[in-house]
Amino acid sequence: MDGAKFQVHSDDVRKATHEALERRGVTNEDIAKIVLDMQLPYNEGLKIEHCLESVESVLRKREMQHALLVGIELDELAEQGKLSRPLQQIIGSDEGLFGVDEMIGLGAVLTYGSIAVTTFGHLDKNKTGIIHELDTKYGDHVHTFLDDLVASIAACASARIAHRTRDLEEQGRTFEDLAPEETTPETHVEGAET
Repeated sequence: MDGAKFQVHSDDVRKATHEALERRGVTNEDIAKIVLDMQLPYNEGLKIEHCLESVESVLRKREMQHALLVGIELDELAEQGKLSRPLQQIIGSDEGLFGVDEMIGLGAVLTYGSIAVTTFGHLDKNKTGIIHELDTKYGDHVHTFLDDLVASIAACASARIAHRTRDLEEQGRTFEDLAPEETTPETHVEGAET
């Protein structure tokens, strides 16, 4: 490119993000199951459909899309042996002292506040659901970044549900009263700001 400013259309970034997750075998449903497990004890009437809507809302954020595209690309390049040494060995083996993967995941959760940060820490430590599967090494697959990025998405989606719970409580409602398509507060829940 000649140095001129160029903007990638949001639809292209969103599509590339979904394709990257699909290529790596991660579905929105996999992530939503983690969200449901984490939030169901605190949210009467919460359904997987609410969690799916929250996951999709998180995946609409450019910050998350960029983190996913970078992390997945690095995992794929490591699988192909295309990184320079010693980075190839560090990412390929998911070296314990390499914390860049966690930092990218953590950076992406900051948009959703302290509850997302603490939830990310919990998921990073406990590795539930698809996060555990991605963290478990088998074959030639490298998921050094992806397990942390999936934890980031789940933490953000969980934080959104927790914040939504407060909005609903103030209205005298629960998730039982809320259709899944009303989960997105930015467009559907009156009085909600984030």
